[in-house]
Amino acid sequence: MELTFEQQRLRAAFREFADAHIVPHANTWDREERMPAEMVRQLASKGYLGAVLPADCGGAGFNMVGFGLLNEELGRGCSSIRSLLTVHSMAALTIWRWGAEAQKAQWLEKLGQGQAIAAFALTEPEAGSDAREIRTEAVVSGDDFLLSGHKKWITFAQIADLFLVFARSQRGPCAFLLERNTPGLVISPVHGMLGTRASMMAELHLEQCRVPKRNLVGAPGFGLSHIASSALDCGRYSVAWGCVGIAQACLETCLRYTGQRKQFGTLLRDHQLVQRMIAHMVVGVKAARLLCYNAGQLKDAGDPTSMIEISIAKYFACKTAAEIARDAVQIHGANGCSSEYPVERFYRDAKIMEIIEGSNEIQEITIAQSACQEVADSAAIAR
Repeated sequence: MELTFEQQRLRAAFREFADAHIVPHANTWDREERMPAEMVRQLASKGYLGAVLPADCGGAGFNMVGFGLLNEELGRGCSSIRSLLTVHSMAALTIWRWGAEAQKAQWLEKLGQGQAIAAFALTEPEAGSDAREIRTEAVVSGDDFLLSGHKKWITFAQIADLFLVFARSQRGPCAFLLERNTPGLVISPVHGMLGTRASMMAELHLEQCRVPKRNLVGAPGFGLSHIASSALDCGRYSVAWGCVGIAQACLETCLRYTGQRKQFGTLLRDHQLVQRMIAHMVVGVKAARLLCYNAGQLKDAGDPTSMIEISIAKYFACKTAAEIARDAVQIHGANGCSSEYPVERFYRDAKIMEIIEGSNEIQEITIAQSACQEVADSAAIAR
């Protein structure tokens, strides 16, 4: 993997920002289960909230590799911060790709400059991995839709100004832009999550929320097959790079700890079994980063195989981060089980990554089916 000079410059800037503004405070945010408004403003001032949007839309205009590097460094500092970048980017990119011109004019510059925060509202109590089971309904009422339903586990819903909401309609699944101040929308904070505790998660209760037809994103019936699918592709990519960040943070923390801690009169880094775990960390981080980089390059090139490569990168990076975080706790011993050390947060956050934006099991099915289809297509061509 060879980064361009510009990508190296960006990566250094992202790392400097994370070390100065995120790493020192991440444990506090985790304990308090909140993200300070000032931190969100700092992300906006750097242009990071508009990372995926073109400059002419108020965004930073990063390509997908640059966006990935940003996710890695933010994820290295705090997975909750990275999750804000994920869901905000998913919604912003959806409007840019699928939105009407009026929707773009109204929202893109605000989202790109962080003047408004967006969240992605797909998951429901009975609809997680199987998004086809969403029960939120959109019923036509004159020039509007009436939305009724219940969304759950919505990241940064506590502070979001705009929600990309998915619902069923007579013409199939649809996506809507729902503003925070819409009558009938009740937002209930969620606390006590295992990981990404500062992601200010909430439930959305929609009771006859009146949404103008002009807030429909894309064509009716394409809400899941096209709009949600492309948004989740961006989300998986963001999470994959964020997992590289978690793994890198575990490695760096363990290298510092094992160079200071002694047991049996010897530094931990000189014990062979500890060296084995460190070696596995190094290899895992490098392999996951390469898979993410490959997926980003394919995405930038417009290669149709990028979607499956993103699934592969997400699957491997999530598994690797979870394994490395487990070993990081093991290396720290009882200290690793204490909130005084960041590895216990890394461990909890890494577990979340194996579930969100398509669980490990869903990725396994997707990857296997793609491989089988590739073989079938090759056989058909040979005949």
